[in-house]
Amino acid sequence: KILPVSLLSTLMAAPQQAAMPKVKKMSETANFAVGGASACFASAIVHPVDLAKVRLQVFATTHPGKAKPGFVGMLSEMVAKDGVRSIYAGIDAALCRQLLYGTARIGLNRTFANKAKEMQGGGPLPFHLKAGAGMASGALAVCVGTPMDVALVRMQADSLKPVAERRNYSNVVVALVRTASSEGVGALWKGLAPNVLRGMAMNVGQLAVYDQAKEVVQKQLQEAPSQPSMFTKLFCAAVAGFTAAFCSLPFDLLKSRLQDQKIGANGKLPYTGLLDCASKTVSAEGPVALWTGFSAYYMRCAPHAMILLLTVEQLTALYHKFIQDEAPATQRKLQGWSSINLRSLNSENEPRRIDARIVQRMSGNLPPDDKK
Repeated sequence: KILPVSLLSTLMAAPQQAAMPKVKKMSETANFAVGGASACFASAIVHPVDLAKVRLQVFATTHPGKAKPGFVGMLSEMVAKDGVRSIYAGIDAALCRQLLYGTARIGLNRTFANKAKEMQGGGPLPFHLKAGAGMASGALAVCVGTPMDVALVRMQADSLKPVAERRNYSNVVVALVRTASSEGVGALWKGLAPNVLRGMAMNVGQLAVYDQAKEVVQKQLQEAPSQPSMFTKLFCAAVAGFTAAFCSLPFDLLKSRLQDQKIGANGKLPYTGLLDCASKTVSAEGPVALWTGFSAYYMRCAPHAMILLLTVEQLTALYHKFIQDEAPATQRKLQGWSSINLRSLNSENEPRRIDARIVQRMSGNLPPDDKK
């Protein structure tokens, strides 16, 4: 039997619409699980660098008048003074922080980005929507994770203080309980304002910039959107790490100083808030002081971004491969045939006609004797 191409197109579309399921998206639970696992893994690896960064940031307040050591000098001094284990001080607080903050910021970012894509009708998001998703998810995640961040900063900076002034928290639970009991529950959210700004800047610089840079690089290298090369991933992660570090470091420094401050002999805290801390820091140390410890911060942000983003992509790929259902072979066959440009089979003046047995062949419905 001979059928016109227009009818063939209709016949091909009908079984697909009935049989082909909608492409499944990654579940919300999986998005959050992937985000939390990736954040914890990355944080565990870069923790020594993060520890040195925090200590460099609070050094001026704990050792006024003394020359600030460099990044390598800080780590060397820690090992010489307190042993190798000292470079992992506060690791329990760091992992607990990532279980809350990391899980929320990556999971919410994916959720918001997916909703924005649906509103846009699918396809790549413009950068301003990527940035909006990053800022919203970063701000909300910080509100959840700040108590763990307070505990982390205090545990990391404790050994810099004179012995009589140390808090000597044995673990993150002790840090949270003692902080709340001695200073009030509100103390667990010290530095919330700069922390929110830092979280917003971090998410835009890391997640939004990574996605945008990847789109640009893949377009230039003519790579398939769903198959970025390892070079593309590493290069874009390094770019994202730099932008995240540069944009978020001032807020990170102010956050660290606000969270680490103690009531002085006059019964008052050194800083009354974000603006007061920023003003006193700039007045005493100059504007460049807001980027104190940038080398350590970048050495933390760049590897952290690379490890985090590559882990997210790898876990996502594993989820799609082993957990998410795949379409049956016959449906994938129909999907492949549907990509044929049927218009190329037509002539403007003389439509070609195609043997109807092709329809059967594509759907696997040929009689046994005709399979060959």
